[in-house]
Order: sequence, then C-alpha cells, then structure tokens
Amino acid sequence: MNQSFNRRAIPANARESHWAAPDGHAIRRIDWAVPSGTAKGSLLFMPGRGDCYEKYLETLDHWHGLGWHVTAADWRGQAGSGRLGSDDVTGHIDDFATWVADLAAFWREWSAATPGPHVLAGHSMGGHLALRTVAEGRADPDGLILSAPMLGYHDRFVPTAVMHLAARLMKALGDPRRPAWKWSEKPGEVPDDRITLLTHDVDRYADELWWRAERPELAMGPGSWGWVERSYASIRALAEPHALEAVRMPVLVIATDNDRLVAYDATVRAVSRLTDCQLLRFGEEAHHEVLREEDAVRDRAIEACDDFLARIAAG
Repeated sequence: MNQSFNRRAIPANARESHWAAPDGHAIRRIDWAVPSGTAKGSLLFMPGRGDCYEKYLETLDHWHGLGWHVTAADWRGQAGSGRLGSDDVTGHIDDFATWVADLAAFWREWSAATPGPHVLAGHSMGGHLALRTVAEGRADPDGLILSAPMLGYHDRFVPTAVMHLAARLMKALGDPRRPAWKWSEKPGEVPDDRITLLTHDVDRYADELWWRAERPELAMGPGSWGWVERSYASIRALAEPHALEAVRMPVLVIATDNDRLVAYDATVRAVSRLTDCQLLRFGEEAHHEVLREEDAVRDRAIEACDDFLARIAAG
C-alpha cells in the first residue's frame, strides 16, 4: 500500500461535485478520471449507513492508481447529500426503494459516460443496496464487490420476521423519523466504544473523526425507526426465493465472522445462492470495516479486490 497517502486531504487528481437525481435532489460525488483510451475500466463505490466517501479515499485512490476510473457518491439523506429526518444527525429514509432508484438512475448515466468494463462496489448498507439493485435488474455491472454487506443483523436470536414486526410497531408509535437507539451520553459526540465495532486501526478511525470535525455535515448518529423498519423489509426481500439467483455476474464478498454489526451467517447464506461468488473470510483480526483495518488485514482485502478487478478487466 502507499504509505505516503494523505488520508486527510482530497487527492489533487479527484474532483468533487454533485449529481441531480431525477427528482432534483443533489447527491454529492467524487471522481478520479483516467485519460481517454487508457482506463482498465470504471468502478463505482457506495459507502455504508452513516458513512461518507472521505473514509475510503485511500482505497479509492489506490484503485485509480491501478488504472481504473473511480467514482464514489453519498446516499441521499446522509453525509453531503442532505438530510431526510427531523434533525441533522438521525439517518432516515422513507423506503430503501428510494435509494435503489437513485443508484439505478446514477448507474445508467455513469456507466454510459465512463469506459467499461464496469464494477459496482459497496460497503455494509451500500453493499446491500448494490446487491439489491443488481438483483432487481436495475444495474448491470460486469463485477460486484461487497464489503461486509448488510444482509442481516448480528446476534439476533429472534427470527427476522418477528424483529420486523417489532420494528413496525415501534415505527407506528411515534414519528418514524425519531432515533431508534441512543447515540452518546454527550449529544453530538460518538460513543467511546464505537471503534471496537468498526476497526482495530486507531489511526484510520481517527481519520474519520477528523473529517467529521473538518466537515460537520458528514456527522451522522443513529438510524430512525423508519430506517430500521425499512431495512428489515429490504433484507427480507433479498432473502426471498430467486432474488439473489438473478445475480449472474462475478461477485467478490469480503466479510468477517467477528462482525458485531451485520450477520456473518446471513452473508454465508447469500454467498451460497450466488452463481459466481468468491468469499474472503476474516476472523477476530477484523471488525466491520475491513477496508479500513490494520495493514495486515487490509492488505489482504485489497489484494483480493485487485485480483478480482484484474479478472474483470481481462474479460
């Protein structure tokens, strides 16, 4: 990996801008272009819930260095793409179908304007939504990279259908935009133990906090009860028979059985249903954000991604 990369600065060769969704909503994006005729292909990366693309600059710039046109974007309602809730820190959505529609529209325009082959990549909720968009036939990448995809929740001993019913009831008991869990004893500050869910790498974790201070619009806390209920609905939709079987392109999944946010067993079940899928499994050496882990772990994950990208580029 490039030890000299500055994770706390937008690379000079990257350009930040906004894309207008079909309804006019402004979606923030960042692009690393490649000179015409020289690209190995193009890659679109979508981050997770409460995420921002600043957290992945190091990885995105690495892929650009391999010769790929690289783009990343925020999801509507988080980071630099506005808010949909009643405050500045609670993540809310009316339905995950709204995000699928955004990604489908962005994909149509982006893939038509960039050199192929095209790869779609996503982390956590971004991985879930990327997979769902493809499964619904609304994006047609030549390859799909999923990092710790949100296909179920960790440590749930109650069936998903029961948890979904409970979420439905909680959503109906008040404003669906209200937060579904407590963020911190100190309003506006992240919980002290949050790092233990995400990464072992203290420096990379500190980078995220630095970006939140530098760009306050990036800060996001809990999801709303509306988000929770709709997330269960979307997870259950992907678990329906024949949903994942419709995904025919090569897929690389990177996950850890030490994940305390998303369910590793749900990932394994999904992998078994995909036609052409490679799973890179980590254990206790990795938390949820494998692409932002300590070098010994992250290097293995990036190497697997690079090999996968080379396979796609070779056709």
